[in-house]
Amino acid sequence: MKSFACFCAVAVSAVLLVICQIAVITLTPVEAVMGPVQKIFYVHLPLAWWSLVSFGVTATAGLVYLKRRDAASDRLAHAAAETGLVLNTLALVTGSIWARRSWGVWWTWDPRLTTALVLWFLYAGYLVLRRVDMPAPRRSAACAVMGILAFIDVPLVFLSARLWRSIHPAVFASKGGGLEPEMLTGVLLSVGAFGVFWLLLLYWRTRIFTLSDELDRKKAQCTDNR
Repeated sequence: MKSFACFCAVAVSAVLLVICQIAVITLTPVEAVMGPVQKIFYVHLPLAWWSLVSFGVTATAGLVYLKRRDAASDRLAHAAAETGLVLNTLALVTGSIWARRSWGVWWTWDPRLTTALVLWFLYAGYLVLRRVDMPAPRRSAACAVMGILAFIDVPLVFLSARLWRSIHPAVFASKGGGLEPEMLTGVLLSVGAFGVFWLLLLYWRTRIFTLSDELDRKKAQCTDNR
């Protein structure tokens, strides 16, 4: 039954992603200056947003772990950090492709790009800490603290284009700018489709950690019985 449910979830996610990309290709207008390359925006933006949500889950689960010391919260924090780092990496890559066409360079030390890169290093460090050889409860507590502190950079990433002089566009500008209705529809479809995909990734990774812990407990019990 679980296998069938997982298959259905994967199928729904795949269909949503396909529909989303068809809508982006056929319904959203071609940007006058950048041309078709601009449409990578509809992949870049949801990757970036859901990576920030992932890091928010890591910080929240870390807070819960520090309060309750339950393994489930620790596993969720770990899974969300891995998922967020993958999405953040893809966001940086797609952003660089967009920048090459828009700004003429693959990378510039713009505030939004810089804070996003700092975020990548912070959570890469978090995952490195996960591999440090120390007692499991102590390691989990240290990771929870690091996940919470690293999250401080998330609002900086989100607000950097408004707080400092930045050439990175603000998608939802407070005054002027913003998106055309067709573009906004494409963005909402993309965010929704990638959101379902993100939930699946987070669930699978958390499930893998749960099964791994159960296997380790069984191995420990077998060793004790001997």
